[in-house]
Amino acid sequence: MATGSHMHNLTTLIKRLEAATSRLEDMAMSLDDPNSPKTIAPPAVPEAATPESPKPAAAAAPAPPPIPPQIQDFDTLINEDVRNFVELGQKINGLVGEQSKVVLQAFEAERTYLLVATKARKPEQQPPELMTGLHNASDSINNIRESNRASPLFNHFSAVAEGIVALGWFFADKPADFVTEMAGGVEYYGNKVLKEYKEKDRTHVQYIQAYYQIYKSLAAYLKKHYPKGLTWNDKDGIDAQEALRQVKAGGSGPAAGGAAPPPPPPPPVPTLNVPGGVPPPPPPPPGVPPPPAAAPAAPDMSAVFDQLNQGESVTAGLRKVDKSQMTHKNPNLRASSMVPDSPTSAGSAVRGKSPAPSKKPKPESMRARKPPRKDLEGNKWFIENFENPGEIVEINAQQNHSILISRCNKTIIKINNKANAISIDNCTGLSIIVDSLVSSLDVIKSPKFALQIDGVVPTLLLDQVDGATVYLGQQSLATEVFSSKCTAVNIMLPPKEGTDEDTKECPIPEQIKTYVKNGVLVNEIVEHAG
Repeated sequence: MATGSHMHNLTTLIKRLEAATSRLEDMAMSLDDPNSPKTIAPPAVPEAATPESPKPAAAAAPAPPPIPPQIQDFDTLINEDVRNFVELGQKINGLVGEQSKVVLQAFEAERTYLLVATKARKPEQQPPELMTGLHNASDSINNIRESNRASPLFNHFSAVAEGIVALGWFFADKPADFVTEMAGGVEYYGNKVLKEYKEKDRTHVQYIQAYYQIYKSLAAYLKKHYPKGLTWNDKDGIDAQEALRQVKAGGSGPAAGGAAPPPPPPPPVPTLNVPGGVPPPPPPPPGVPPPPAAAPAAPDMSAVFDQLNQGESVTAGLRKVDKSQMTHKNPNLRASSMVPDSPTSAGSAVRGKSPAPSKKPKPESMRARKPPRKDLEGNKWFIENFENPGEIVEINAQQNHSILISRCNKTIIKINNKANAISIDNCTGLSIIVDSLVSSLDVIKSPKFALQIDGVVPTLLLDQVDGATVYLGQQSLATEVFSSKCTAVNIMLPPKEGTDEDTKECPIPEQIKTYVKNGVLVNEIVEHAG
């Protein structure tokens, strides 16, 4: 049974193979017959993709030099704080926006200076080219301020002008403290803007606050990178001017979004090569007056020189003057200042010129007087045009304040607290009381001057002062007095402590004796006894 079953299965398999073979032969015949209604397309065999030939690699550009970390941080300050300030300035007014753009230029110029310092050794003398960009920007900012004093935005301009001084921190021993001190001038004017526009326009408030933020960030930047002043690459640096040329040539790219390079110069004007010369210009259109004619040529002077070169015969044609017409022999002619008519004068007369009238000075009562002024601008006090006898003008100064006093006559000025320095010029009958100063007190062209020093003043400079009295206290006995072209200057010394002595008056010498001794000039004070 098992053998028969296997045979039956084998026979069935053979029949199935024969049927499949028959069907394949029918399909092949139908493909060969063009009249066959049914055709079966053979399956498409994908061709192997031809690999593209590899392109040659482009030459790699030279890698730019790495930007030092202090320059990267300064770029961040520019791109975040300074550009935010510029964008706010554009929203306020044309001049405010223009001045804010110049602030950006000043910071970009300072970035160039810092980048040069990372590449160069410290120069013995500062090349002026390093500071040109910063100076130009600072001048532009101050010009906008000074030419718009009557503008309602004057406080905006003044705040920016006071702050830009902080970019000169290069020469300070503690740059961060210097920037913080200069920022006080910004706040003086900036706070006026904040007060005025607090309820009116929020953009002005944001503008001033953005300017405050610039100098806060700058002070933090200097504490991080230059806590003790600007550093140079003294170890392996190059010359400063050569480093500046490399930076300008693109040694390290400027901050992102910097100013575009200047446009190329215009092409030269073509010249005409026309035979016979350049043709004349076309005539003017109707209704337009013709251009003015060229000036006539100068007269020929050859005939004049020919007469002068005649020698002795040059006087042959001169007429002899009669003695009656000579004024030095006729006093009557001198008295009348008139010469009789000569035959060649055709009735003309020569008269003497009367002297020009002298100009009389304008009376004092008719002269315009400027109003008195006592203003604090940044860290400088301006006191001007006070002329009220007996009036006391008081100032509460700070240690960083400088005081400028001019054209104050017969006035008393009292300086409270310790100030930095005082300058006085063109004041008559001025009396000033000073507590203490950090540096010096300068007096120029101020007759009848009186000074009282209660504290310490290191130096007193007197120039062209006629009549002055200086009262020193116990703490100011070490004051050094320098005088030039001065007369009648007296120093009043205080009495010694614990004694009943009077104040001692000591005049400053005015007469000097000079003589030569051993080939050297010797100067001695002439003392007058009695």
